[in-house]
Amino acid sequence: MTTMDSQRAAAEVDGVLGRMRELDAALPPHDGVAVFNRVYLEVTQEVERRLAGNRFQDAAAAAELDVRFAGRYLTAVDAAATGRRAPACWRPLLQLRRHRGIRPVQFALAGINAHIGHDLALALTDTCRALDLEPCALEGDFHRVGELLAGMEERIREELMPGPDLLDVAHPLTHLAAAWSLEAARDAAWAAFRALWAMRELPDVTGEFEERIDAGVGLVGRCLLTPLGAG
Repeated sequence: MTTMDSQRAAAEVDGVLGRMRELDAALPPHDGVAVFNRVYLEVTQEVERRLAGNRFQDAAAAAELDVRFAGRYLTAVDAAATGRRAPACWRPLLQLRRHRGIRPVQFALAGINAHIGHDLALALTDTCRALDLEPCALEGDFHRVGELLAGMEERIREELMPGPDLLDVAHPLTHLAAAWSLEAARDAAWAAFRALWAMRELPDVTGEFEERIDAGVGLVGRCLLTPLGAG
C-alpha cells in the first residue's frame, strides 16, 4: 500500500471512529444501541491499531472493508434517528433498545448478530467490487479479523453476563446467550458472500437472496432480545 493509500485508509477509518465516539457520547449508557456501539468502537479501535502496525495481508482492502462494514451499521442507526426504515436485521435492536427487561449482553449479541449475519456478507461483496478483487484475496484478513472478534465475544460474555450469584445454568439468559455462536455466524456470512459473488450478474436473484438473509437475521435478533426481566 502506498503512502497516499495508507493516509486515505487511515483517514476513512478515523472518520468511522469519530462517528462511533459521537454516538457513545450522545446515547444514554443503558440504551441498547449504546451497549453495542461501545463494543464495536473497541473492536474498530483495535482494527485501526493493527492497520497502523501492518498486521493485515492487504491493508488497503482491510481498511476498505472496515469502512464499508461500519457504514452499514451507522446507516441503520441514522435511518432510525430520522424516521426511515432500517434493514430488518437491525429493527429488533432499534425498536427494543430501551426495554428494561432486556439485559446488556442481549443487546450486544443482537447487534453483533445483525452486523455479522447480514452486513458482513454485503460489505465483503462491496469491497470486492470496489477494489476489483476476487473473494480469495480477502480470506486471509477475514480470518485475522475473526480472531479479533472471537476475543471480543469472550469479553462480552465475561463482562456483560450477570455474576454467578445472580445467574446459574438453569437461568433462561444462560441458554439464550449460549444458543448464539459468533463462529457459526461468521461461517454463514462467508458462505453468503461467496454465493452473492457467484450470482453478482443476476440482480433479481441477488436482491431476493439479500432480502431473505436480512429477514432471517432479523428473526434471530428478535429471539435474542426476548425480555427476561430486569437483572
